[in-house]
Amino acid sequence: MRALRTLLIIAVVLGGLFTIADRLAVAAAESEAADRIQARQGLSATPDVSIRGFPFLTQVMGGELDQVDVAMTGVEATAGSRTVRLGELTAELRGVRLENGYARAVAASATGTARISYEELRKASDHDVTLGYGGNGKLQVTGGIELLGRTVTRSVLSTVSVVDGDTLRVRADKVPGEGIPGVEELVRERTDFDRQVKGFPAGLRIQKVEAAPDGLQISVTGQNVVLAG
Repeated sequence: MRALRTLLIIAVVLGGLFTIADRLAVAAAESEAADRIQARQGLSATPDVSIRGFPFLTQVMGGELDQVDVAMTGVEATAGSRTVRLGELTAELRGVRLENGYARAVAASATGTARISYEELRKASDHDVTLGYGGNGKLQVTGGIELLGRTVTRSVLSTVSVVDGDTLRVRADKVPGEGIPGVEELVRERTDFDRQVKGFPAGLRIQKVEAAPDGLQISVTGQNVVLAG
């Protein structure tokens, strides 16, 4: 019985040491991954990286991590010829393969969310317009047009959609024509626009977009997403 008790105590101690070593290793790996992501994306702030699953060391030995969660701010994307800053980008990456001696990490699949403020979206428009939340998932676009020798301000409710996984399309649902030929065309020249958005981590594409009170809420998804390297 004494020998059995001794073996149990040794097993508990070794298990505790392994757990400590595993947690120290995962903390070091998260810090290293955050630095590499920051460098790859050109971020001003260090992202938050969480490696899920236990034990971590056996995942590393197998060359694949079950799940890695990333939250980053300051991601800059190009919309047409203009640069817009994302409020925050969070991503859940699964099946993260460690390649090239752990220098490169590629996720088999990923899902996430991002946000673009209305002020940043306004910068992507070709015209001087004001953008805001119009309620019920709609975007309110306000701009001025020249009508009968004077500038008239018009507001429309618009739907935002995704085209080809990388382009935001803004289209007015209805434009008041006021019975004057050409008014609708003039308004749409100000309020309707398409903007291709680039700058997400390689492999991520826009799946869905919806207007919300604090900006455009964007859902992203992807396969073979390059996390680092």
